[in-house]
Amino acid sequence: MATLNNFTSHKLLTPIRQSHQPNSSSLLLSTAKPKSSKNKYTKRWAIGSVTEDREVAPVKDSTSKYQGNPLFVNGSKDFEALPSSSVEEKGGGDNNDKEKLMTRAINASIVLGFGTLAVSKLLTIDHDYWHGWTLYEVLRYVPEHNWIAYEQALKSNPVLTKMAISGIVYSIGDWIAQCYEGKPIFEFDRTRMFRSGLVGFTLHGSLSHYYYQFCEALFPFEDWWVVPAKVAFDQTVWAAIWNSIYFLVLGFLRFESPANIFSELTATFWPMLTAGWKLWPFSHLITYGVIPVEQRLLWVDCVELIWVTILSTYSNEKSEARTSEATIEATSKSSSNHTEPVKWDITLTYCSS
Repeated sequence: MATLNNFTSHKLLTPIRQSHQPNSSSLLLSTAKPKSSKNKYTKRWAIGSVTEDREVAPVKDSTSKYQGNPLFVNGSKDFEALPSSSVEEKGGGDNNDKEKLMTRAINASIVLGFGTLAVSKLLTIDHDYWHGWTLYEVLRYVPEHNWIAYEQALKSNPVLTKMAISGIVYSIGDWIAQCYEGKPIFEFDRTRMFRSGLVGFTLHGSLSHYYYQFCEALFPFEDWWVVPAKVAFDQTVWAAIWNSIYFLVLGFLRFESPANIFSELTATFWPMLTAGWKLWPFSHLITYGVIPVEQRLLWVDCVELIWVTILSTYSNEKSEARTSEATIEATSKSSSNHTEPVKWDITLTYCSS
């Protein structure tokens, strides 16, 4: 019995030691249906032997035409791709970190520079008269004298003064909108903030100056119903006109096609109009009931810090979403085009083995 067992084990192990390299004949023999139940165990050992040889042979075979190009079991080139891809990702991460650091430095310089200039101008309004003044006297008269300087600027050049105020407010409002969307405080989009400030400077300040004068001429009455009538007119006619102008001009400044601009305008027109009804009617009760005509834009611009945040968010979210979708689609296309030759090489490698 021991002799029979030794003979059987020797007979089963012999094909395993002789199969060093996989080929089509070995695969056919290993997967063929056995003629009898005696070679059932032989089939299992043969399949295991072929599998083990397939894992080792392509790497150690020195006569293969793919020598120097190590492959895994499935013939993929992941062994080579992993180091290069990791290096590329590391290099790309370093470049992204440098770009973010540079962006933060530039944005911080802009914010701190303009902030320092504005604060210094406000605090040194009386620097020609500081001789003999105490610090308490300087701080006491700063607000009053700044207001006097603002009124003088309104009298000398009202349109330019209101344009400057609207430009500053719309820039700050877009900055707040970007921070509200999740961007760090010093990683805001400078181009987007500049576009919003440009619209506020060139259009909102000048158009609002003439609109409030037109509104006074349209309702030249002193009755109790004049203020609600002005608020209703403001939140229907003027709000619809200004929201449309803002969206159209920003779309053209982003170099978008007229079809995209029109589709975004039609999609956001009614939501923006109804969103304004939650804020402006209460604010305009003060605008038309308390504030004089020449001072109305200053009060409105203070409220605009909230409204521009909403406007800028509505205007840019769809544009940014469309841009990100286009980027993802282009990336997927390029990656698919890049992986097609690899799949073909894998097929050739597997067939040749």
